[in-house]
Amino acid sequence: MLRRTKIVATLGPATDDPKVMDKVIEAGVDVVRINFSHGERDEHARRVDDVRNRARAYGRQVGVLADLTGPKIRLARFKAGSVFLNEGDHFIIDTRLGGEDGEAADGTQERVGTTYKNLPNDVGRGDTLLLDDGRIQLWVEEVRDHEIHTIVKIGGELMNKKGINRKGGGLSAGALTDKDRADIKLAAELEADYLAVSFPRNAADIHEARELFREAGGHGGVLAKIERAEALDALEEIIAASDAVMIARGDLGVEVGDAELPALQKKIIHMARSMNRVVVTATQMMESMIESPIPTRAEVFDVANAVLDGTDAVMLSAETAAGKYPAQAVAAMDRVCKSAEKQPLARISHHRLNTQFQRIDEAIAMATMYAANHLGVKAIAALTESGSTTLWMSRISSSIPIYALTGHVTTRRKVTLYRGVYPVSFDSTSTSHAEVNQEAVDELVRRGAVRDGDLVIITKGDLMGVMGGTNAMKILRVGDMPAPTT
Repeated sequence: MLRRTKIVATLGPATDDPKVMDKVIEAGVDVVRINFSHGERDEHARRVDDVRNRARAYGRQVGVLADLTGPKIRLARFKAGSVFLNEGDHFIIDTRLGGEDGEAADGTQERVGTTYKNLPNDVGRGDTLLLDDGRIQLWVEEVRDHEIHTIVKIGGELMNKKGINRKGGGLSAGALTDKDRADIKLAAELEADYLAVSFPRNAADIHEARELFREAGGHGGVLAKIERAEALDALEEIIAASDAVMIARGDLGVEVGDAELPALQKKIIHMARSMNRVVVTATQMMESMIESPIPTRAEVFDVANAVLDGTDAVMLSAETAAGKYPAQAVAAMDRVCKSAEKQPLARISHHRLNTQFQRIDEAIAMATMYAANHLGVKAIAALTESGSTTLWMSRISSSIPIYALTGHVTTRRKVTLYRGVYPVSFDSTSTSHAEVNQEAVDELVRRGAVRDGDLVIITKGDLMGVMGGTNAMKILRVGDMPAPTT
C-alpha cells in the first residue's frame, strides 16, 4: 500500500551516521528538514549532500525544507545556569543584562536579561509572559524603563536561554533577522525545495522572504509557519502568499492556549487545501520516541487525526534530529498514516464541486480526479513541467496514486510534499502523443503500479515541455492500447 501522507524528518546529529540515514530513507521519509536554529553552515551542506546521495542510491527522490530561525525572543543566561522560581516570587526581566546577544551569564535569582531588547515596549501591566513553552508564567506588574517587573504565577526551574511568549501574541519583532537573510542565501546555495519562514505576521513577511530567496537564486517554494497569535488574524492572506503552510503547534499553542489548537488545526488544514496550498502538521507528533522505540497511544491518535483532517504531511523534529530511534520514528509514522488512510473519511472528497475554474489545466486536474474516483482507475500519470497539475489533483481526497512524470529534478523534489503524489523521472524524446502515452504506461507497469486490464488516466499538454500547458486527459486500459503509428 502506497502512503499518501508525506513524512518530513528533521536532520541532526542522530542522522549523521550513514547507516542511520539509510534506515530513515528505507523507512519512507519524503522530505528532510534542515533547522537553521542549530548547526553550522558546513554541517547543513554536508547533510543535504549526504541525504541526496543516499536517496539517489535507493532510487528515491527526497525533498529538502530549509527552516529559518526567525526572531530569537529568549532569556539570557544565569550565573548558576538556572534558578528556581516559586509562585509569588518577584522577578525582573532587565534588558540591560545579558549583553547585546544575550550570551552574558549575569542572571540571578531576582533578574535576568533577554535577547529581545524591545520587550519593555511590547508589554504592560496585566500581561502574562510565558517562559519555556508556557511551563513558567509571569504576571506583569509594571514596566520601568529597561525593567519588566513581574510576579510568578506558575513557577519551576528556569534554565538559560528559554523562550519568551506573550499570552495572546503581540510582540513586534520582525519575522526576518540578519541571520535569516544570510541563511536564505545558504538555502538557495543548497537548492532547497522549500524555504520555511518562522513567525510571519502577515503576507508582507512572506513576500519579503520570497524576494530575497529569488534574488539569491533560489527556486523552491516558500512555506509559512503559523506560530504567532497575530498570524491568525491575517491567516488567509498569509496562506495566499505562500506555497505551503506549517501548523507549528509549539509557539502557537503557547500564545493561544493548548485547548484552542485542535480546532485551529482543522481550520488551517481546511483553509489551506481549499486555497490549493500544501499544509504540514508539526510539533511533538511523536515526541516520546526521542527516548522510546514506540509511540504513545495519544501520539498515534494525533498523527491519525491529522491524516483524517487532510494534512499533506506530518513532521518529526527532535525525534529524528536528536532522538535515540530516528528510523523507528519514521516507520511508526508510516504505519499510522497508512492505517488512517484506509478510512473512508480520508478517501472521499467534495472539494470544489461548485467552483468555477479559471484555468484549463486546473479544470483538467479536477476532471481527472472526478473520473478516477468514479471509474475504478488504478493510477494517474500526469506529465508535468511545474507540478501544478498534480498539486490541484492532490487537493481531492482519493486512494488513487498520482504519478508526477517529469524531466525536471526540481519539480520531482517539489512534489515530494504533495499528498498522494509520487515523483517519477520521465523525459520522453518522442513527439508522438501515442508513443508518449505508451512510454508513460510502460513506466507505471515497470513500477508495479498497474497491470494488464487496469484503467489509467494520462494528463498532458498538446505542446509538451510548456509550463501550464496541460489541456488533455486520456483514459486507457493497460494492454489494449493501439500500436503507435510511424
